[in-house]
Amino acid sequence: MRHRFGYRKLNKTSEHRKALFKNMLNSLIKYEQIVTTLPKAKELKPKIDKVITIGKKSDLNNKKNLFSKLQDKNSVKKVFETFSKRYANRNGGYSRVLKAGFRTGDDAPMAVIELVDRDENAKKIDKPKKIDTSKKEKDPVKKAATK
Repeated sequence: MRHRFGYRKLNKTSEHRKALFKNMLNSLIKYEQIVTTLPKAKELKPKIDKVITIGKKSDLNNKKNLFSKLQDKNSVKKVFETFSKRYANRNGGYSRVLKAGFRTGDDAPMAVIELVDRDENAKKIDKPKKIDTSKKEKDPVKKAATK
């Protein structure tokens, strides 16, 4: 029986676990889809659902509570402005965990955790735009004669 086992400890200290999930929450809010191990994804799912539920009730106390959990101003802003409108008519179930095979090397079960009705362009936020080199105009270099 697994009665009274509240959560997975993931073989980490409590401070490490707290920091890990804070960083994973911020990444999931920013990119709206992340790849991680299956146990971490299963532990993260209720946490992101609670964060979005707090964000749906927009008042100063909820903003302060959310900022104390996430410690990132941009994440808090995105939760209150974007996610609260997107999930206004949905009562829970804001995220999903999809199994994604096994990791090469240690054969750990991998998973993709994503937000339901996510923005496809959110994954490309930090990627630099590619410059098309074929259309570059070649300006002739003019050298001034210095005599």
